[in-house]
Amino acid sequence: MSTETLPKLSTDKRSPNDPVFVGVGEIPSGRYPDRSFIGDLTEVAHRAIKDAGMTRDDIDTILLIPCLHSFADQADLIFSRMVEELGLSRKAKASMMAHSGGSTSDNAVRIASGLIASGHARNVLVLQAERWGSADLTEMVTMLTLNGIPQEWEQPSGITFNAIGAMIHQRYMEVSGSTPEDMASVCVTLRDWANLNPNAMYRDRKLTIEEIIASKMVCDPLHAKECPMLADGGAAFVMTTAENAAKHSDSWVRINASGGCVSHYSLGQEVDAATLGWKVAADRAYTHADWGPEEADFAQIYDSYAAVTTIGLEGLGLVPPGEGARFCRAGHASPGGKLPINTNGGLLSAGHTGVGGGMALLVEGIRQLLHRADAPRQVENARRGIIGGSGGSYMDAQVLLLERIEKGEIQ
Repeated sequence: MSTETLPKLSTDKRSPNDPVFVGVGEIPSGRYPDRSFIGDLTEVAHRAIKDAGMTRDDIDTILLIPCLHSFADQADLIFSRMVEELGLSRKAKASMMAHSGGSTSDNAVRIASGLIASGHARNVLVLQAERWGSADLTEMVTMLTLNGIPQEWEQPSGITFNAIGAMIHQRYMEVSGSTPEDMASVCVTLRDWANLNPNAMYRDRKLTIEEIIASKMVCDPLHAKECPMLADGGAAFVMTTAENAAKHSDSWVRINASGGCVSHYSLGQEVDAATLGWKVAADRAYTHADWGPEEADFAQIYDSYAAVTTIGLEGLGLVPPGEGARFCRAGHASPGGKLPINTNGGLLSAGHTGVGGGMALLVEGIRQLLHRADAPRQVENARRGIIGGSGGSYMDAQVLLLERIEKGEIQ
């Protein structure tokens, strides 16, 4: 069925069963060898529940986002350990896991929304933590060298995730005419935001274009300081019904529309590495929405490499084709700019927490719309935001259009 013939999703803000976001939790990203995996999950869970104005006994469903640092830790999650850790044994209806790489958080939202809208769940806690920063570096490098890269064709040629990022980077530069300095400016933009985020890995370190260009070449044309650093971290959010949200809060965040596109498994099968699946996903979202990119107050777009973000900016219709990097270099996406992007610092400066990189961006978007970010990071009067996630070898593009709702608007 074509996008044009799909029924338009409801944009009725008065639906009492409408799934909405009411609270978020997060802990600092970086290297924290003294913290524990389960301790991190428990901490962000309590923070999100408190931020939602609830108690742990209000939670009836836990939806987990997997970790990549340890199969044993992930197995504990599959076997419902967090239900027990949070004191919800026999109280919780379900504990489950979703996984689609860096786009997992976007898809977890869809699962939680379906459970709530159908009446199968009332209050869903979505949880994520990662120990990449403290894990064995050799094991993590091996994992990122092999997992998700086709064994038959690409692994034998030495393809790694840095190489995939470099090929996308190079292709985008060729098509857009962007210079190395233009691309480096994206990383500087994200660092400027990270300097305002107390949870960011690089909250205390400045970055310049000159410093990036002078850093060693990792995989041509990517320099070392254009690559994400593996980090420990954790984030969580709570979703409930609009009716229940009105009992706990004067404002909440709803999903106006969403769209997605799975474009490839092997990058060698991607028809255009300079666009990926972003425009298709965006068009599918905007078809069902009652507002468009020109009305967004900010965007949080997956950014393990600068080109992934610039391609996303363009595909989402936020900037003209080919202008993403120059848009950032002109300061338009920076603090005080006309379109803030990745206001937590993104994966490149807040820290790459594995599958949680997309989760951190989503949590930041919800936080901005709830007006709970610290000044001066808070986007003034933020009402609408666009979230964009991507997983694996940028195999997909997932788009959520989120908006702030205040109790007075539905009475």
